[in-house]
Amino acid sequence: MSLKLYFAPGACSFVPHSMLELSGVEFEPHGVKLHKNEQRSPEYLAINPRGQVPVLVDGDQVVTQIVAILLHLDARLPQAGILPAAGEARTRALQTLTWMNNTVHPTFTHVFMPEKFTDDEAARQAIRAYAAKTYRGLLGEIELLAEKASPWMTGEQPGALDAYALTLLRWGGFAGIDPTTLPATWALAQRFAALPPVARAVERERLTLNVYKPAA
Repeated sequence: MSLKLYFAPGACSFVPHSMLELSGVEFEPHGVKLHKNEQRSPEYLAINPRGQVPVLVDGDQVVTQIVAILLHLDARLPQAGILPAAGEARTRALQTLTWMNNTVHPTFTHVFMPEKFTDDEAARQAIRAYAAKTYRGLLGEIELLAEKASPWMTGEQPGALDAYALTLLRWGGFAGIDPTTLPATWALAQRFAALPPVARAVERERLTLNVYKPAA
């Protein structure tokens, strides 16, 4: 098995990054520095013309988009417990995963990169403020899920939902949201990050879990 993961520190690529570490399989991690526009380099665009992370290379196959990558890894590494194997538990997990990806994640994009949606500065400020308020409500929904974790979001084995919850909660700090005000999710994130395999991904990405800074 020849696996390569292209990730950007702190991005949603942390989810497959931590899943690969948890699986115990050998893989090649390749960091992509977005602040240096490495995702726009000719070499990277040859791999993913959209210039996005993550990208998983599995032999001759290139897989993009986080949900597709997670489903690919789940099929290749069933022992990793990335998602529940079958039944209602799998359906519910996929429901939450796709919601995180198609609703919560894009809302944060409006906070972090409002310039993607308008070139008017006043409009950007309005978009950012409104999206931050909306994002807080979405994290509240994740908090309800975290309260039911036993001990993980999909049961006894840590998986993709825990990794995505950590990522989305961490981003909340950049939106002015103190993660400790969401105690169940904050406890889940810390517990997940402390797992030795996950800790390797955290160390490789040099992540600080709580990036919240109170307003002066």
